[in-house]
Amino acid sequence: MFDRRLITKFDWKFLLIVFGILFLSVLSLYSVSLHKEQVKSALYLKQIYWIIIAFGAFFIAMVIDYHTISRFAYLIYGVMVLLLLLVMLFGRVGLGAQRWLSLGPFSFQPSEFAKLGILLVLAKYFSENAQGSGFRMSQLAFPLVLLGIPFMLVLKQPDLGTGLSLSFIFISMLFLVGFRSKSLIFVGLIFLMFLPFLWNFFWHHLKSYQKERLLTFLNPTNDPSGTGYHIIQSKIAIGSGGLFGKGLLGGTQSQLKFLPEGHTDFIFAVFAEEWGFIGILILLVLFGLLLLWGVDVAFKAKDALGTFLAVGVIGMIGFNVMINISMTLGMMPVVGVPLPLMSYGGTAMVTTMAALGILMNVKIRRFMLFY
Repeated sequence: MFDRRLITKFDWKFLLIVFGILFLSVLSLYSVSLHKEQVKSALYLKQIYWIIIAFGAFFIAMVIDYHTISRFAYLIYGVMVLLLLLVMLFGRVGLGAQRWLSLGPFSFQPSEFAKLGILLVLAKYFSENAQGSGFRMSQLAFPLVLLGIPFMLVLKQPDLGTGLSLSFIFISMLFLVGFRSKSLIFVGLIFLMFLPFLWNFFWHHLKSYQKERLLTFLNPTNDPSGTGYHIIQSKIAIGSGGLFGKGLLGGTQSQLKFLPEGHTDFIFAVFAEEWGFIGILILLVLFGLLLLWGVDVAFKAKDALGTFLAVGVIGMIGFNVMINISMTLGMMPVVGVPLPLMSYGGTAMVTTMAALGILMNVKIRRFMLFY
């Protein structure tokens, strides 16, 4: 039977914030879709369909008690790893990466779902093994293996941005569990000793275009018509927006197609050009309110599992917002991280809304656990 408290305890302020960001996303995609050759594709209409599906994922993640979901965390993790392996064997290749699985007319990106898998399994492990005095290094070996398997599979695609996002979910939970001081010193010394070898290993396994992106980040003007083109055009678009922006459909960088990937990774630049500094301020306030709402959920969760889940979701969304905006401003290398709830993409939209459903799940059940 449907529990009416799911409605009476639902936080409607959260819904207003999410709708606000989604509305700005659809407006930006409507503007980007106006290119002559993209009229038929109507990206904004597809985004609306994905938003409807994503709300279905949000509802499912909200109504099933998060303790019940947690019981299947290792199974969900196993399915996620299997999907990543299938990508290596049968994945569709696009833009130099092998990241998508196709099911008939539909394609999806399992690495996005991997964020939910790692979130659930790490929250389960840390909540069941919480130590009042902090974790020893040996106790982190198992969660590091849990992180390392999908991390390496995602890097193999290659998808550095999603790999970093998985790592940040782990790191955000580490702040909560804490380290024993001796373990922290030990880890720090080991890391410093092996840093040159780790860097060589990391650099050696990067694709050539990823190396070029890192070098371009250090000097964008080195190749302005090649690897530095995205960043230069993005900064021009953001800067030309001024205080009030050029208005809807008025952005020259996006409308005249100077700005590549304006519907995905660089949608912030499209929005900034058309809505200016005031628009950016409104968008950042909405994201800030969403993250603060999540922090409040984490603080008031009734048990450790709820707190770890909430912190993981905040870490995941906060990391993507910070990296994407920094990337479009030229403050970080371009690593292909979408802006949550704004960038076009079905898998990312469904994953983000499912994560927010888990967050609402934790909030609602603090009123229900002991009834």
